[in-house]
Amino acid sequence: MATRACLDLVETRGRRALPVDLGPASERAVVDGNDPVTDVAWLGPYPDARLPDDPASPHARYERREAVELAFVAALQHLPGNQRAALLLFDVLGFSAVEIATMMDTSTGSVNSALARARRLVAERIPPRVRHRPPRYTGDDRVRRLVLAYAHALERGDVDALVALLTEDVTWSMPPLRHWYHGIAAVTDFAVRVPMARCPSWRFLPTSANAQPAVAFYLGAVDGPHLAWSITVLTLRNERIAGITSFLDPGHFAAFGLPPSLDTVRPDPAGGELVGPHG
Repeated sequence: MATRACLDLVETRGRRALPVDLGPASERAVVDGNDPVTDVAWLGPYPDARLPDDPASPHARYERREAVELAFVAALQHLPGNQRAALLLFDVLGFSAVEIATMMDTSTGSVNSALARARRLVAERIPPRVRHRPPRYTGDDRVRRLVLAYAHALERGDVDALVALLTEDVTWSMPPLRHWYHGIAAVTDFAVRVPMARCPSWRFLPTSANAQPAVAFYLGAVDGPHLAWSITVLTLRNERIAGITSFLDPGHFAAFGLPPSLDTVRPDPAGGELVGPHG
């Protein structure tokens, strides 16, 4: 009954989107006319603190965390409810096709067919470079240094330092804004003309979301309070940043246990780094 109720809810709610689902990437920074889109159900970041922390095997824990990464969750949005349920129950939670058939009140053959279609569509939506990367952990020191380097580069307006951290095929999207950017030239143009040119002062706190490293950014005047601005989730590849997804809704901060503003320079609770102006 619970499974059927959830499937009915999925069908009525519809899928949630990221900017990449709405149209092609912009080749140049869109400075004007990139207003928030309010008639789209946007995908949001999920705090890692809400992920279960149980004594499962390392392999099981990795598979579970991989199932909440942005690329996988975004791909799931394109699946019908029965395919989504079958894929999660089988690949993530480990139920057999027979057990799933019982839960969904259908045949084992129908479950296997739904699994095959779901896997095919997910494979089409998730780039191979994401599907086949080696395991990595948000607590890794190398990851932490990369995240801090990215945040400090944006904070200082240091475009050269920022570009040095990015892959050639990097993407940057900012839900609920429609426009997004693909490739280092377009991403650099956006960074120079919008966040580095139009935002007077940044502060930040490192965090994590969807089993990926993330940064909570605060925006304000140089000598004034800084208000919650975005939860920026970073997708990494080979110790570089391959994807930047900046969720601009300040309403996300409460779910992460983050303050709505930063009024003074604060030490980073994860390791002593300063997160005020210019680090």
